[in-house]
Amino acid sequence: MAEILNIKTPDELGDAILVHQPLEGGVLRLVLNNPPANTLSEAMLTALQESLDAAETDDSVRVIILAANGHLFCAGHDLKELTPHREDADKGRAYFKALMDQCSQVMQSIVNHPKPVIAEVNGLATAAGCQLVASADLAIASEDATFCTPGVHIGLFCSTPMVALSRNMHRKHAMEMLLTGEAITPSHAREIGLINRVVPVEYLQRITLQYARNIAKKSSHTLKVGKQAFYQQADMNLADAYAHAAEVMTENMLARDAEEGIGAFLESREPTWRDE
Repeated sequence: MAEILNIKTPDELGDAILVHQPLEGGVLRLVLNNPPANTLSEAMLTALQESLDAAETDDSVRVIILAANGHLFCAGHDLKELTPHREDADKGRAYFKALMDQCSQVMQSIVNHPKPVIAEVNGLATAAGCQLVASADLAIASEDATFCTPGVHIGLFCSTPMVALSRNMHRKHAMEMLLTGEAITPSHAREIGLINRVVPVEYLQRITLQYARNIAKKSSHTLKVGKQAFYQQADMNLADAYAHAAEVMTENMLARDAEEGIGAFLESREPTWRDE
């Protein structure tokens, strides 16, 4: 299957903690590659941030897939990396704050990114790993995936993952995950709005790539405008949201790609995008 999709097998991924797999059609697949836990270590967060920043201005990238190598999507922060800093003079306060800020910036970069980001989830996504899934624009999960925010089990409430979760589902569903720390199935995750679709594990890469390629065929300018407006209006009251959306749509109508797309529709032909 990997050969059909032009996706490398785990043995071919090498030693990089974040592997770039440019696929045809403007799709970039970023693979977390520090199994078994694929933790969001300092190095991983730095690599993710740099890759997201680079993709932002790379016209060849139209859609980003976030995937992982191995049987666990992401276990969140590396507790073994954090714990030694309790011996710092400030008991780790400065280090912990810097790491949480770094992680929060990565999550915001996903939401604010002009390109759509799709999480391809196989195995456990826990704590900040679950936050990563919730921060993506879309999430496709295998039947083997599970999701949880288990910080309460170790005396550490998942407060930063809470931000992403509470913006993806009803508050009571988010609070249930945060307060109990219990894992939920992919079917339940879909029911409560954390993910979009559940598929057999053998089809996960194929279906995620189909989503990405379908989206990549659209005008990147239109996708950028729409994605930005979606998240902006989500936190507004109804009147402000409509006022903002109306302004965005007016400007969008004046864009070259909207003129081309509408013209192509009326003339029963395929549009030619210039991404402007």
